[in-house]
Amino acid sequence: MIRAYFNLPNWFSPKFGKYSWILQGVIMQNSKIVSKQKHIVLTSHPGGLASKPLSVHWGESEPSKRGPIIGTLTNPAHRNVIGTHSGSYSVYRALAVASGALQASHRADLTNTSPVVAIGPHPSWADANKIVALDPFGAMVGEAYADLYKQGYDIRPTIAITQAHINMPELQDAIAKGRLLVDGRIVKSGGSLVVTKIAIDPVWYLPGLAKRLKVGESDLRRALFQQTGGMYPELVTRPDLQVFLPPIGGITVYLLGDVAAITEPNRKLAVRVHDECNGSDVFGSDICTCRPYLVHGLEVCVQTAQEGGAGILVYFRKEGRALGEVTKFLVYNARKRQEGGDRADAYFSRTECVAGVQDMRFQELMPDVLHWLGITQIDRFVSMSDMKYNAIVNSGIKVINRIAIPEELIPADAQVEIAAKQAAGYYTEGSAPDAVTLTQIKGRNLVS
Repeated sequence: MIRAYFNLPNWFSPKFGKYSWILQGVIMQNSKIVSKQKHIVLTSHPGGLASKPLSVHWGESEPSKRGPIIGTLTNPAHRNVIGTHSGSYSVYRALAVASGALQASHRADLTNTSPVVAIGPHPSWADANKIVALDPFGAMVGEAYADLYKQGYDIRPTIAITQAHINMPELQDAIAKGRLLVDGRIVKSGGSLVVTKIAIDPVWYLPGLAKRLKVGESDLRRALFQQTGGMYPELVTRPDLQVFLPPIGGITVYLLGDVAAITEPNRKLAVRVHDECNGSDVFGSDICTCRPYLVHGLEVCVQTAQEGGAGILVYFRKEGRALGEVTKFLVYNARKRQEGGDRADAYFSRTECVAGVQDMRFQELMPDVLHWLGITQIDRFVSMSDMKYNAIVNSGIKVINRIAIPEELIPADAQVEIAAKQAAGYYTEGSAPDAVTLTQIKGRNLVS
């Protein structure tokens, strides 16, 4: 049995009962010792460590002046953020350490991992109001903080940039029908697309995030602390730490065509912003338009790139409007089983009954990745979402044309979704259905 004691903040109280030792950091295990470290140092109050970590000055144009984002655990005294790297995967890292599969002290060997394509810097990187949900310097830490690496700082990239080929059966069909042309540069003979892929982990600048959402920073911190079950006490005890690495999914960006075209005003740019839908995107579920619209967005991006411009598909991990897949499937059941069947007029109300809210994606944060890419104008925005459109335009990016999903691509069972969204304000090239029409649009039963 191991016991580790240390000074505790006042709010760690014995009133938590016989399990208060968990909160007090006492490690007790009778059968297996999972770590050789015998003492845990809490960082839940300023001054808990001997040295002060490097400061982060969000909005500085130079990475050296802005300061690095250090969420690694190699040296607790170096940490200058709340949370740790890799979002929700940090929990799996903990399992690997606990099981002995991974050494807790492991440092990543970043040889040959630098970006294959340079992105930025752009003026938006130095605007603390434009980017608050990712680290604009996250892909260039090896170059920007070389001196700190030599001093022993364990700084990890939060953005990785590579290149690949992607292929989907629908793309081959588009080639066969003449909608896409094989050029050997963007579209290969087998239907594969040549893309630049960018993976981005979320990095939240809490003062800027609070301002963006129009809430007080203390209220935001308290809610984040409470709604994560108290996982991050520093949210409420460390106002000096202004950056949070949240345990959520990240973003993947697919770039088609010349990257330089993104910021050149005389070259066209197509953009599709897509939120994850595992059922449709991966398995082709026909209750929604997600996969058909995803593929159509890729087609428009390819066509724009082949015209000498560029295409961008941004994929957010926000399953079920960020309500989660379990909630989404519960809503499916509620919609299909309600009196009168799955009706367009009850589409959003059933979601609210289960989740308490229609949507938790907070599209206000979405344009940050577009600003990181240096986008100031979108010529073809492949989305019907009023929330996405408003967020982009309100952030200062100009949208020239909006492109709706073609009628022939809408699955039969997804007519409920598309009609409800059009009536709620989604972009449509025709007229939105009225209240009477909504009651007449129905989906199939659960088993049919």
